[in-house]
Amino acid sequence: MTTTRTRIPPTDVTGAYGALVKLAARRMLGHVPDSLGVLWHHQRVMKDTMGVGRKVDGWRELDRDLASYAAMAAAATVGCTFCLDLNYFLAHNHGLDEAKVREVPRWRESSVFTPRERRVMEYAEAASQTPPAVTDELSDALLAELGPAALVELAARVAFMNMSARMNLALGIHSEEFAAACGLPPLAVRSTVQGAP
Repeated sequence: MTTTRTRIPPTDVTGAYGALVKLAARRMLGHVPDSLGVLWHHQRVMKDTMGVGRKVDGWRELDRDLASYAAMAAAATVGCTFCLDLNYFLAHNHGLDEAKVREVPRWRESSVFTPRERRVMEYAEAASQTPPAVTDELSDALLAELGPAALVELAARVAFMNMSARMNLALGIHSEEFAAACGLPPLAVRSTVQGAP
């Protein structure tokens, strides 16, 4: 559970629909996160955001590992601890290489990533800056490696993560220790690297 107070106090998730939402959260995460109570104040926003998230999870043009690395790199750039923690937890549940996934916040310093994985995370970081800083050279390299459909998906996944991460930060939603609850070691800490955002 969170130890940091959200900017809008969570409310009780009630009613028949609330019971279904809490059941789904317990199945997926092991408990009902405080963030659900924050979003419950505007159930349409919560439902639509979660619906888009499920659709994004169903996209398959971009390799699942690359998609996870991109989402986490975007979350790290924006600074959303909730998003990083949740995606680390989900990567564990999807069987991704945990040692590699935990290094995403410091991918520039880590030696575990391939050149293609690094380009995907560089793209995620560049697209997450304000204004976006994706270069033609980076886009051309990824287009050649991934193909047009996967590159469109990469851009859309990063954009969705930015929306989610920025909403969470604005609402004061922080990590709820999903990864720690299942015994994962803490995520690597991103250090300040010259030239990195």
